[in-house]
Amino acid sequence: MPVGVILLLLIAILIYFGLLQRVLDRMHLTDSMAMIFIVLMVVGSFLPNISIGNRISINIGGGVIPIILAVYLIITSDTNQEKLRAILASLITGVAIYIAGKLLPAEPGTMFIDPIIAFAVLAGIIAYIFGRSRRGAFIAGILGIVISDIISALGIFARPVGTTIGGAGILDAAVISGVIAVGLCEIIGETGEKLMGGSWAKKKAEKSMTSSLIKQRGSQEEGENSEE
Repeated sequence: MPVGVILLLLIAILIYFGLLQRVLDRMHLTDSMAMIFIVLMVVGSFLPNISIGNRISINIGGGVIPIILAVYLIITSDTNQEKLRAILASLITGVAIYIAGKLLPAEPGTMFIDPIIAFAVLAGIIAYIFGRSRRGAFIAGILGIVISDIISALGIFARPVGTTIGGAGILDAAVISGVIAVGLCEIIGETGEKLMGGSWAKKKAEKSMTSSLIKQRGSQEEGENSEE
């Protein structure tokens, strides 16, 4: 069974037990909606590819559904700035992975880990850096992989052999990339918030206490003045 499908099934289990509720809330996805997309990606990966002409086709689970999910998350973003940032992060990730595929050996056995996993990890890191928010990073992670595959597909029109967008491990890479991007946001973001939260909370408490003392002192002075 493909790595991406296994990972999606594990994510579905975590969602079922409510362990990813916080992450889904921050991406404005309900449990049921997330489960629907997971089922569509898993089932779609085993369905026949859709031909889009000129010896190019697109896989439903690895191409169509990830694009739909990314577009939905972009449309439902809170601000136009977040939408633009997610789109730019996706383009940057896609171009970066395409260039990495040209510069680095991409054949199995030429790297110490599977090239698909290597590029997925790289895409997840880039998506995290430029996506910034959890939703933006996730969008850039999954959409960036698909964009890089689309760029590759557009570059082989002259070749006699056709290609499939979203096939040949792209679903695996997209899922891994998205998970890594969100995971980095959660780990680094939460760590930063806790480190800053300690000093910030302490300063806020001291400020609140000082303000209360000033108000209390002012009330006492007003009372003394009224007695006089």
